[in-house]
Amino acid sequence: MDRRRTIVVAGGGITGMSAAFYAVKYLAERGGPVDVVLVEKSRRLGGQIRTLRRDGFVIEQGPDSFLARKPSVLALARELDLEAQLRATNPNPQAKKNYILHKGKLHEMPPGLVLGIPTALSPLIKTGLVSPLGKLRAAMDLLLPGRKDDGDESLGSFIKRRLGREVLDNMTEPLLAGIYAGDTEALSLQATFPQFRQIEREHRSLMLGLLKGKKNAPATAAELPTIARGSLFLTFERGLSTMVDRLEQSMPTVRKLTGSGIGRIVRESEGYKLTLECGTELRADGVILALPASATARLVADIPEAAWLETIAYASVANLALAYREADVPRRLDGSGFVVPRREGRLITACTWSSSKWPHAAPPGKVLLRTYVGRANAQEWLGMTEEELVAGVRADLKATMGITAAPLFIEISRCLRSMPQYPIGHRDRLKELRARLAIERPGMWLCGAGYEGVGIPDCIEQGRRAAEHAVSYMLS
Repeated sequence: MDRRRTIVVAGGGITGMSAAFYAVKYLAERGGPVDVVLVEKSRRLGGQIRTLRRDGFVIEQGPDSFLARKPSVLALARELDLEAQLRATNPNPQAKKNYILHKGKLHEMPPGLVLGIPTALSPLIKTGLVSPLGKLRAAMDLLLPGRKDDGDESLGSFIKRRLGREVLDNMTEPLLAGIYAGDTEALSLQATFPQFRQIEREHRSLMLGLLKGKKNAPATAAELPTIARGSLFLTFERGLSTMVDRLEQSMPTVRKLTGSGIGRIVRESEGYKLTLECGTELRADGVILALPASATARLVADIPEAAWLETIAYASVANLALAYREADVPRRLDGSGFVVPRREGRLITACTWSSSKWPHAAPPGKVLLRTYVGRANAQEWLGMTEEELVAGVRADLKATMGITAAPLFIEISRCLRSMPQYPIGHRDRLKELRARLAIERPGMWLCGAGYEGVGIPDCIEQGRRAAEHAVSYMLS
């Protein structure tokens, strides 16, 4: 009689939860005596996704949304019967603006920006974000030849090469780096925005290539739910924790072990022995490691190719949600908020006007702002007290938005070592490590924000793929 085999998923963030969910789904579809165990070091599942509901406000303490056109998260929402709870950004055209802080003043982002990159000359010429010389340098993208070799380079060097330093510093960096809380001069282009390099290869000009891409929208857009076609970002009416809660409820057969991480993994003649930090031992025939890079490096330390995982830095960030009476906010909130370039020297890196971006985020007559602090090479905030953080953020809001009133309340969320910084050569090193693991650790897979994308859809897709590989391996 065949013994029941086991897949252990290490890490209970959205990647690990997705891996466990899809492992159960694929096993049910294909049939097979396999159990699934989910191990999470903390006491709760969901990782960085945390929603606080207070006094009628819906406050995200981690990410606040996901890209609407990435199918992995929409497919999971459909599987979990959550499509009806999806919410788009404010449909009011009067709330569609976005701003960049420049020389202490908020400037509206020029129309036609795609990921902080201009796709039309007229709005670029009119903007006050870039000097006349900077505009001339950016326009050279239309004439400059494309790079011939396919080697990796930093995201910052690529943007400078195509559009110049001013566009990078004043427009592109605050938007793109905000996704990773990173330093564009150190982030790998191939690992963060490989589509930029592909556009240069195919169209030579980055601006023309992006413009052509906007005009030739992918056919798959028509297959998206209606709500996803007219909005760049989506969330759920009661916050992103809706998905985490439903995922947890939808896996009654998964054994969930929380409060203790994996301390050691030993390969045996048949599978692996895992020892938890609390001393509990598990036997696994397959292991999915949905952990931060440094935690994975420790568990596979005898694999030489895994040593580079320790070089993947993780930036710490915080977000402060401030609730106000609408009458206490002098500026009209006619958009989603603003981003702050590094050279502005502010404590905050961005401010989302949450109640303008998401109408469900605040009750009538109230305003919710969410400010962000911290990025790579700017970690001084870690040494600040709570009082110092609040004072610094309120000073920045006074200077940028004219807010002097005391907030109704403030919620501080510290996300320590939460933002992986993909170094140059990241994708090649990851490929080498996975090839080595296939030989030295058959039945072991890596996935998570530290590898192939930090966004919620990227993490879900990584978890789904790992589950697909694991189930195929177990039933082969």
